[in-house]
Amino acid sequence: MRQVTLGSTGITVPQNAFGALPIQRVSTEMAVKLLRRAYEGGMRFFDTARAYSDSEVKVGEAFDGMREKVFIATKTGAKTPEEVRSQLEISLKNLRTDYIDIYQFHCADQCYRPGDGTGMYECMEELKKEGKIRHIGITAHKLYIAEEAIESGLYETLQYPFSYLSSEKELALVKKCKEANMGFIAMKGLAGGLINRSEAAMAFMTQFDNVLPIWGIQKEKELEEWLAFMEETPAMTEELRTYIEKEQKELTGEFCRGCGYCMPCPAGIMINQCARMSLMLRRAPSKAWLTPEIQAEMKKIEGCLHCNQCMSKCPYELNTPELLQKNYEDYKKVLAGEVKVQ
Repeated sequence: MRQVTLGSTGITVPQNAFGALPIQRVSTEMAVKLLRRAYEGGMRFFDTARAYSDSEVKVGEAFDGMREKVFIATKTGAKTPEEVRSQLEISLKNLRTDYIDIYQFHCADQCYRPGDGTGMYECMEELKKEGKIRHIGITAHKLYIAEEAIESGLYETLQYPFSYLSSEKELALVKKCKEANMGFIAMKGLAGGLINRSEAAMAFMTQFDNVLPIWGIQKEKELEEWLAFMEETPAMTEELRTYIEKEQKELTGEFCRGCGYCMPCPAGIMINQCARMSLMLRRAPSKAWLTPEIQAEMKKIEGCLHCNQCMSKCPYELNTPELLQKNYEDYKKVLAGEVKVQ
């Protein structure tokens, strides 16, 4: 497998990394097992965040005593310099380390700069001088924030949603990062679960020699699938290219990525599933999405308050209430047998 260097950081790892958000959903024993197996299988880059409940704790336990053998990136959602320091101390304790390889502003709603009055970037610089963090990164879901971060020349890495469903403007970010000698970390390489062919997802990523994809993993089967690519990395073939083009025609547009940043909903709606139900019904065995439990979740859409909190929080600026209603109408037709799905 190709080795990828994250721009000016000099961090060089296989083009196949571990996203540790999903391990918050499994036991510590299982999480540690997955993380150590990932290391044994060749993965060297592990991405977590302060916001991922106990994910950092699990990463810390897995790599206790072998810190120098892995690269760990984590994130802060802090809004003040004091919070940044406070969250970093918690992360260091959780991860059982005295430094973070890449410390990232999490889902940044602005591109922090020296002298902007927030003190946020200056705080990061101080932490770097103190040796507590080695590189300053930023994660974003909004295109203009990502573009600002690249153009600023202040950040060493950008983490951004990237898959074969990405738009031309999003594809351009990869080129801009390369030109700026800035590392590009690709999150949501499976578009929040809508992409269900890992071979195609990996082959797409291998077309870019400066992109490091982090795959969200919580099951052994998933992990082994990605680790198999260490030895036999999929190359882009005509068959895969045709398959991806078909996928792009079907899926490109306004769809929910399932990121969950709109949650919680005041009406109790499971937005990150309900707002993309039409796609899930058609991209996975529909039986799992037609259970009484899921039907009850979908029915909650009737109680939408139209407060628009979800819309204001959506990093993709989707009209979430409208999307929920469209998915609910389609779901009712599927239940009634008016629309056929597999």
